[in-house]
Amino acid sequence: MNLDIGHILSLAVASIVYAVIGLVAFLACFYLVDKLTPGDLWKELVEKKNTAVAIFFGFIALGMSLIIAACLHG
Repeated sequence: MNLDIGHILSLAVASIVYAVIGLVAFLACFYLVDKLTPGDLWKELVEKKNTAVAIFFGFIALGMSLIIAACLHG
């Protein structure tokens, strides 16, 4: 296995690019889900301390993360 500095650098850059693409896709999906659901998410979580909404959006975030990771992995 040939691990010269150029190969390692290209792998590192590719990892960073895919990480940024994944984060942008996650934030866009989360914003879309927040806008499509009724009510104000921040108000429900912070002011009303609604545990059910926190669990719901946590599972949505986990699901979106798995889908985005599968898409980026190929």
